[in-house]
Formats: sequence, structure tokens, C-alpha cells
Amino acid sequence: MSQFSLLIVDDEPDNFDVIETLLSEQDYQLHYAASGQEAIASLDLFDPDLILLDVMMPGIDGIEICRQIKAMSKWQAVPIIMVTALSSKSDLANCLTAGADDFISKPVNAIELRARVHSMLRIKQQYDNIQNLYHIQENTINLLESTLNELRGNLASTLSHELNTPLNGILGTIGWLKDEIGDIEIAEIREILGWAYNSARRLETLTKKFLIYLGLELSASQQHKIESARTEFSASAIEADLKYQAQKVNRSNDLLFSLEEAEIALSERYLSTMLHELIDNALKFSSPETTIKVSSQVVGEMLHLSVQDSGQGMTEEQIAKIGAFMQFERKRYEQQGTGIGLKIVQKIVELAGGEFSITSIYKKETTVHLTLPIVRN
Repeated sequence: MSQFSLLIVDDEPDNFDVIETLLSEQDYQLHYAASGQEAIASLDLFDPDLILLDVMMPGIDGIEICRQIKAMSKWQAVPIIMVTALSSKSDLANCLTAGADDFISKPVNAIELRARVHSMLRIKQQYDNIQNLYHIQENTINLLESTLNELRGNLASTLSHELNTPLNGILGTIGWLKDEIGDIEIAEIREILGWAYNSARRLETLTKKFLIYLGLELSASQQHKIESARTEFSASAIEADLKYQAQKVNRSNDLLFSLEEAEIALSERYLSTMLHELIDNALKFSSPETTIKVSSQVVGEMLHLSVQDSGQGMTEEQIAKIGAFMQFERKRYEQQGTGIGLKIVQKIVELAGGEFSITSIYKKETTVHLTLPIVRN
């Protein structure tokens, strides 16, 4: 994060000098306001991450200034530490009632000041992280809403679950932290933010798949082939990439490769998308310590590629119904996803001028076969 901005509000300039000295070793940008009115007028200019506000000031006192700042939605999340010579419980209660997040007594102790400022800034930073996650979620929802009317198949029933699960994770986390952030430890906040981050990443992955699919559908509807390209089908690069993918679920040793290299007429982006979707599908629907075999062979002007898993298999009826947003026996196997992966692969292959097919033995194995045009020098 960039340098923190602190606004010190005190009618005595000497007090600002004291605080500046006590915080001199910290990487803070300090700003000064001599009155509450001046502080409010300078909020947009200084954009503070934290406000140190003196209670006893002529005219409008610090408690009223605190109340006014906290009434502004833009600045509600900025922590305010009241600097006070008052010590009675009623006076301190008035500070908290006005919206103050903490207070420190005069004369100011250097160690206590640095500790309280550091603590409040950590909370502010975590709040900013939550807000960033919220905006990511909001932007993603807007993007999905703009394309929902173009989606087809049995999208409605599947999308509801696939969107609601991560969205509930994000919104639930943000809502709970928003209400409880002042009462929980920073370590717990980090853990909870991790849950929201994972939900956001799941939503991001889902969104990217929809966008890829819609782009392929558009090309198909306009009878366009995907962009012409030349990509090296490199055995070592593919093995390393797919083993890394499988390692995320501790299954890199389950992959078996038998690859013949060639230069294919497909972009690196589409080749990577296709391979990742095939391996992701095989990993989801086969058990750990069962083999997933990835094979390729050049036959004439085509590269024949297959991915075989020893998993749940598919019936002929299920194979015939392969399409966007379709998953089979979802409740039984409790897999996440929309069933869009194989449809993406099929579209890429067809638009590249190749062929796509599936053979399977139910409850035993599935093999996805495809061919891709090669480029001769």
C-alpha cells in the first residue's frame, strides 16, 4: 500500500510538532489543521487514512467535529483517535458515542501513540481490502448481467448455484466484517478475507469461461474461423504446465504423457485453454491415484490428441447431450462447475478446422479425442 496519510487536528501548533517528532521514524505523511472547520475543509485535499483529533479546542470542540466527520459517508471508515486530557468515564464515553475509534491521553506517550496509530491503520487497510473485494464482486455481477440474455441451454438452473455460492461467500464475509471489524483480531480478519478472496477467484474463473464461450459462439454464428496462428505443440512445455495444474489437487503423479510434437494452426491462448479444460474435467471426474493419459500423434496433416481418464464415465445418452451449461449426475458427484468446459473445447476444435469426439465406458473410463490442423514449413 502507498504511504499512509495522517491528519492531526489541534489548535496548538506545538502539539503538532510533538506528534511529528514522536512519529518521525514512521513512514507517514503528516498534515496539520488548526481547527475542526479547517480539518473538514481539507479532507478531500489530504485524503487521510487516520485522523488524530484534539478534544479541547475553542469554538467547535473535537467531539462535535468527530460527529460531523463520521456523519459523512465518504469518511465514515477513516479511524479517528481522540487526543484528550479528559479522564472521566463519561468524557471518554462521549468520545466513543460521537464515533471515535480510539483515544489517547495527554501528555502523549511515544510508544502508546505509535502502537495505537499502527493498530488503527491496520484495521483501515483491512477495510480497504474488503472494499476492493466488494468492487470486484460488483463489477463482475454487472458484467454477467450484461450478457445473461445471450446465454442458452439449461443455464438458468446451473448458473443460479454457481453464482450464488461464491457471491454469498463474498457478501457474507464483507457484511460480517463490516459489522464486527472493530471487535476481532487482525489474524482472524486475514483468515476471513482469505475466504472472500477464494470466492472472488472462483467467480473470476467462472466469468472468464463465460466470456471465452461467448466469443466462440459469436465466431460460430458469424461463420468465422478463429484467428490464424502457429504454435509449437511442445511436449516438455505441455507436461510441465499440466503437471503444475494437477499439483494443485495433489495429482501430478497421476498424469501419464505420450506426446508427439508438431506445429499446429492454433493460438497459444486457445491451446492452453483447451488443454486446461480437458485436464480439469478429467481431474474432477476421476479418483486420486488413477491414471490420466495425455497422448498425441501426427497423422497426415492433423495432430491427433486424446485425454483418457479412469473415472465415472458417461452413457451414450449423456455424450449425445454434451453442450454448454450441462453437468451429469451433479448431485451424486458434487462437482463444482457449469459443464461448459467440454463445450469450449469442442468449439475451439471446430473453429480451428478440426474434429471433436468422446468415447466412454460408463463408470469405467472416458476419452476425449480431437484433431487439430498442423502447419508444415
